[in-house]
Amino acid sequence: MKITKILVALSFLFAVSTAHAGEMVVTGSMQATYQSESDATTGNPLGMDREIKFEGSTELDNGMNMSVMQDFGDDGGFGDAKITFGNVGGLVDIYVGSDGSEVDAIDDITPNAFEEANATSGTYQDVGGLAGEMGIGFKASLPIIGTVSGQYVPKADAAENADKAASGDTDGSVGSGSELVVKTALGDLPVIGAFLGGNTLTLGYAEEEVSTINATSDRLEGTFALTGSYGNFSYGYQKDYVEPGQTTATGATDFYVIEQIGLAYAVNDALSISYNMMEEQAHRQESNNAFQQETDAISIGYTVGGLTLGFQDASTDNANNVLNAKDDTRTISISAAF
Repeated sequence: MKITKILVALSFLFAVSTAHAGEMVVTGSMQATYQSESDATTGNPLGMDREIKFEGSTELDNGMNMSVMQDFGDDGGFGDAKITFGNVGGLVDIYVGSDGSEVDAIDDITPNAFEEANATSGTYQDVGGLAGEMGIGFKASLPIIGTVSGQYVPKADAAENADKAASGDTDGSVGSGSELVVKTALGDLPVIGAFLGGNTLTLGYAEEEVSTINATSDRLEGTFALTGSYGNFSYGYQKDYVEPGQTTATGATDFYVIEQIGLAYAVNDALSISYNMMEEQAHRQESNNAFQQETDAISIGYTVGGLTLGFQDASTDNANNVLNAKDDTRTISISAAF
């Protein structure tokens, strides 16, 4: 009788597990580049990047779904990881873990054929300071407003803890962080949507307590972007505000204003070309010798199946806000995705 009960129990467990069997997908890429530095010593111009990611998903009895993600760094070590519960309450996805950040994902969403303007040229402040932090986040779709996503980081100390562990005093001087992103398809707006179809407005805000010491200031980030397309032509304008915050007591803080423009044209399904521009004006309280940094870049991208060939010529004036400093680069890339 006991053997019969055991067999019945095992059969039940097997039936449940097979009924809810999930899927596992492995994706990745490898990229080789040749980059010349016009205003610095190039050295060996060859570089490589490797990415591999495991993703799994399954359905739950209550209409929810669950997905997991784990990627790996260039050295083969564990990178970011995330568990996401989808369709919670029929309204929202909730995740735990790290995989960039909501604001980092929109740091430059102006269109390009190969790379962002400052991918290899210039030294810019950037939104997305919470990238790589362990947090709790959500994503929901709302009528008219569009997609709303956010994240809360209990302690922005860059620690990615193992299970059943806490970061302790890894960086005791920092506090928490939070961020919010809203993406609105302007064509869905009442009345005026008929005239704005094909355009998307993206708004992002983040704050991070970079120091818990009295009289210091938090890191603040804000960005908005208008992107769209017309036929084979796509365009985008984005403006960022970054206040890095102060980790020592001070009466004033620095801040930076960054503008980005992207214009891209798809010659055909495989070939595209783009012009991208980025400018940064630094507002530094302790000195007035910060000059406007500007990068102009021309990119070409050619994709056949999983193979992509890319080229970018980028030129930066007043690099890192230093008068007459130059940072010009030319990059050739070949990458394969699987």
